[in-house]
Amino acid sequence: MKVIFMGTPDFSVGTLEALIEAGHEVVLAVTQPDKPKGRGKEMQFTPVKECALKYNIPVYQPRRIREAECIEELRKYDADIMVVVAFGQILQKEILEMTPYGCVNVHASLLPKYRGAAPIQWAIIDGEEVTGVTTMQMNEGLDTGDMLLKTEVVIETKETGGSLHDKLAQAGAMLCVDTLKALEAGSVTPIPQGETTTSYAKMLDKQLGNIDWTQSAVSIERLIRGLSPWPSAYTDWNGKVMKIWDAKVEEGSTNATPGSIVIVEKDAFSVQTGDGILKICELQIPGKKRMDAGAFLRGYQIKEGEILGSCFIQ
Repeated sequence: MKVIFMGTPDFSVGTLEALIEAGHEVVLAVTQPDKPKGRGKEMQFTPVKECALKYNIPVYQPRRIREAECIEELRKYDADIMVVVAFGQILQKEILEMTPYGCVNVHASLLPKYRGAAPIQWAIIDGEEVTGVTTMQMNEGLDTGDMLLKTEVVIETKETGGSLHDKLAQAGAMLCVDTLKALEAGSVTPIPQGETTTSYAKMLDKQLGNIDWTQSAVSIERLIRGLSPWPSAYTDWNGKVMKIWDAKVEEGSTNATPGSIVIVEKDAFSVQTGDGILKICELQIPGKKRMDAGAFLRGYQIKEGEILGSCFIQ
């Protein structure tokens, strides 16, 4: 098929490469505009742009895809289908219906669960045991189009947002290739989604990682994993932002105030939560690299009875 590919972040790249390797003719890659990054504010290409240039695929970076001139630009390529993977802009009806096979989206959840911008992380935070990827025929709603194919991925006990992202990106790439094959063969029947059983997977922000120690140890541990590597979970320790990268739910409880350090060992320390105790195994403080709790305790003094609290990262 002649494909117009729309995508922006790392999650999209695997699908673009899979389509090329499967023999599809990707005639155009549409991605978000370059953005300044780092202290020097140098303009940085999106991951999809970098990949497209490697394969000599033309790149188009509209600020607003809904503009009439953008629509006409897409029409020039006479594509059979558009494939959309985390593009980052809403497509209007004229674009959705431009090609014979319409627009197919690769979404990182088992729809209709976890519609929205951050389904990968919210599945972990909510304690799901299984998630997956769904391909759908896009409509004008937000992740509400008819479903085409699905594949399941098990969420492991110590799964993080980062590790699950990589698994789902790979699964989505394979599923997209299978979906285009099925569409060409006429062997797939679109299925309406119906009502979702989960909340909307809203976009992540840094404030979400501010640990509320009155929550249960189980929910805080899931938050830590879900928000790793970004935006990360954190707490206040003596006026400093302490990022928590790894923790373990411990049996038992105390009468201490939530946030209180109740046990200090050689290689870890434990915190009382609103329900249960959480052992802190890996952390990071400002100006330092990630370290295991043992290394931290060898360099810094922390005492039972100290209280970790809420803080705010700009």
